[in-house]
Amino acid sequence: MTIPIKLYEPLYQLKPIAENIWIVDGPAIEMPFGLAKVPFSTRMTVVRLANGKLWCHSPIQPNQTLLDSLAQLGEVAYLIGPNKLHYAYLQAWKDIYPQAQVWLAPGIDQRARAQKIPLPQGQKLTEQAPSAWSAELDQVLFKGSRFMQEVVFFHKDSKTLILTDMIENIETHQMKPYQRLLYKLGDNAYPNGKTPRDLRLTFVGKKKAARTSFETLKNWKPEKIILAHGQCFLENGQEELKRAFQWVGEEK
Repeated sequence: MTIPIKLYEPLYQLKPIAENIWIVDGPAIEMPFGLAKVPFSTRMTVVRLANGKLWCHSPIQPNQTLLDSLAQLGEVAYLIGPNKLHYAYLQAWKDIYPQAQVWLAPGIDQRARAQKIPLPQGQKLTEQAPSAWSAELDQVLFKGSRFMQEVVFFHKDSKTLILTDMIENIETHQMKPYQRLLYKLGDNAYPNGKTPRDLRLTFVGKKKAARTSFETLKNWKPEKIILAHGQCFLENGQEELKRAFQWVGEEK
């Protein structure tokens, strides 16, 4: 169900972050939070590779306006499911672009079967970026969670980190009071967004693996951070990254 939160309008429009990288905001959806539901914005990232092909991260619900804009950029060639919560529209995009390759994070296959959501066949994302984009994008599996492994990407030319749920920075001022309270409890609200509390809890006892993954992100020295949910960090990327992942040092 979509909801009328208008923070990121215009929707379905390519918004440049740097040369050859854009975000596209989609409609907000309702997500369960215990017995309640809270609004979540949706966002995809598009990278145009040197060969003109388009790499589409966490595709949002397709829309003809967006499809027309992408056609002017290049060929949609790679559809990325970066974690097991971000795959719902991959089948719709594959139907539109049957020639596109689908790449899936660990756990998506099982999650889709359990949720009875159609999923196209795809190749598995690993620690090693495939040759199709390794010259322009680095990637790493963020390890340690008992719930999921998210694949994190880094666009080298623009020094932009591309995250999905490992940081959320939800702006709540248009929400109902109880929804604002739930996000406060989740500890993932703007302007101090970070890994949401419930996801952090899945790393208990596995912080060493999380710290190792975080070191990779830190060593990339990102200047910008794209988020799937909430306000992106388009300045002071290294400082925001360090602040948002302070939790990885909380236990040995």
